[in-house]
Amino acid sequence: MKVKPSEYLKEMKPVLLRLRDRLLQEYPYASILASDSISKQYAVSKTVTSVGMTERLSGRGFVVKVYDGSCYGEYSFNEISEEQIEDIAAKIREELWPMSEKLPEGVRKSVYAMLEDEPLVFSDSTEYEIDPQEYGDEAIIRQLTEASESGRAYSDKVLDCRAFVNYQKYSKLFLSKNRDMEQNVLWMSGGFSVMAARGEELKSSYRGFSNLGGAELLTKMQEDVCDVAKVALELLESEPIQPGEYDCVCTPETTGMIVHEAFGHGVEMDMFVKKRAQAEQFVGSQVASELVTMHDGASAAREVATYFFDDEGVLAQDTVVIDKGILKAGISDAQSAMHLGTVPTGNGRRESYQRKAYTRMTNTFFEGGQDKVEDMIASIDYGFLLEEPSSGMEDPKNWGIQCMVSIAREIRDGKLTGKIYSPVVLTGYVPDLLKSISMVSEEVKLGGGGMCGKGYKEWVKVSDGGPYIKARIRLG
Repeated sequence: MKVKPSEYLKEMKPVLLRLRDRLLQEYPYASILASDSISKQYAVSKTVTSVGMTERLSGRGFVVKVYDGSCYGEYSFNEISEEQIEDIAAKIREELWPMSEKLPEGVRKSVYAMLEDEPLVFSDSTEYEIDPQEYGDEAIIRQLTEASESGRAYSDKVLDCRAFVNYQKYSKLFLSKNRDMEQNVLWMSGGFSVMAARGEELKSSYRGFSNLGGAELLTKMQEDVCDVAKVALELLESEPIQPGEYDCVCTPETTGMIVHEAFGHGVEMDMFVKKRAQAEQFVGSQVASELVTMHDGASAAREVATYFFDDEGVLAQDTVVIDKGILKAGISDAQSAMHLGTVPTGNGRRESYQRKAYTRMTNTFFEGGQDKVEDMIASIDYGFLLEEPSSGMEDPKNWGIQCMVSIAREIRDGKLTGKIYSPVVLTGYVPDLLKSISMVSEEVKLGGGGMCGKGYKEWVKVSDGGPYIKARIRLG
């Protein structure tokens, strides 16, 4: 089934069109982004059951963008009626534009051309099997409770199993002089966090799940809960790793973290504008093994970051960032693209209607290759299989990377020995790491259990992943 359009936006559209027409009397370009979103989160553990709205991902509101012939201004609001149209136009004229004359010392206005506004009428929706709103809170909590209880029953060493999900259903309209676009999207994500103990020693294992769809994800999750508990028990036997450089095989989840932290943020082209990303200097150069081809785009995959157009009215795309090891392009929002003289890639995203659009990743991943996972492991004399990434940090200006991985499974003479090291820190200079990739699996997997911030704020939903890769990696 396809996600239904918002009745609220349908009701508001005639007024929004009249506001658009009123603004076009005063400005050569005017657009309106309207959004209606609902998001809920659920969690069950041994001691707590919770249900609540996700404030960051819920709300209704509007963003007007206008052009005065040299630069752009934006005005956001969450109420509109026929009677308010002139008031909104007056506030933009009398309050917004004077702000551009009061810039802090050392800050100057940039002069921009007018955004392209090619004619397009468009409406589409993503698909789902079970609508979480219709399925209901009680049914969702029941399935999470069953999963939590299964995880806790796996062993008397399991202290707790937290099972959780959240979903977002949103509708957006984009209206300009020549564009009338609508999209309706539903995604769901969740996970398990299992804590186990042996004496005073505590270890935990986490696994995330996601889909571009609805509550059908819950059934998929339940199949894996005991495996997460098993890994938590294995971690009780883990040891600290000896720091050094090793041949490693990365699972798709670990590959995804590397992709996201190593090249995702580094090729967000608003960082090029600010001269904060070293990647700008390497466009056209080899930055990775010839086995590496990297994509980013809302239309590049079907996952939680999939949409049909971005928050600036640019159609979703599939951008080839790296092609056989050569850095081809970055990703951009419309304003950054104009500043740099490039074409926008459909990556202009807002945390909400109250926030500015920034260049943001969407579905970011490496393409698959031709190798078998068993052959990759068999090729290693001594090294590790890296699993369960937990967090990562990047430095786009110096192209450094530091990621946390919970599990390093020892490989000796081409076989897994059963020995586990944890926790593990993965570090290195990005081109060195990616140029060392020597094998790439056929299997490709993406996941979108988390969210991504621009620095420490501006959170949006993203997905990442790829194949298993074999690389030379510094671990500590």
